Amino acid sequence: MLTAFPLLVIPVVIYAVYALTSLSGTAVSDPNFVLQSALMSVNMPSGGTWSMGVGDLLVFFGLIFLFFELLKSTSSQRVAIVNHALSMALFVLCLLLFLLLPSFATSTFFLITIMVLLDVMAGFIITARTAQRDIQIDRTIDPTV
Repeated sequence: MLTAFPLLVIPVVIYAVYALTSLSGTAVSDPNFVLQSALMSVNMPSGGTWSMGVGDLLVFFGLIFLFFELLKSTSSQRVAIVNHALSMALFVLCLLLFLLLPSFATSTFFLITIMVLLDVMAGFIITARTAQRDIQIDRTIDPTV
């Protein structure tokens, strides 16, 4: 039953916990400021500085989870249908959070929402193509008849 669990729920929950605790307790009213604050910085050989914030880290983990979700959607088991339904519910929840709550109206959460949408679309498309291949009838003509 754990294979039916959409992995992209993890970055959504992490963002929600972070948004509802960190962002509400800060004096800064702009959630993007908190999400883009550098966690780490690396001096590059080019002379530039690459910095990664909390939002970037969440998008990175979201992309990793999206990869595993796409791998899961290639199976044609019955649990894949439950996974697609839960992913669709997660997308609706993400869309509502993005549209209705100010602390979720950030580029980071928008990108996570797009990842969930891609998971939903790819899951349905891959499952439909796999099912179509599974029920395709061989129409070769037998020359001995």
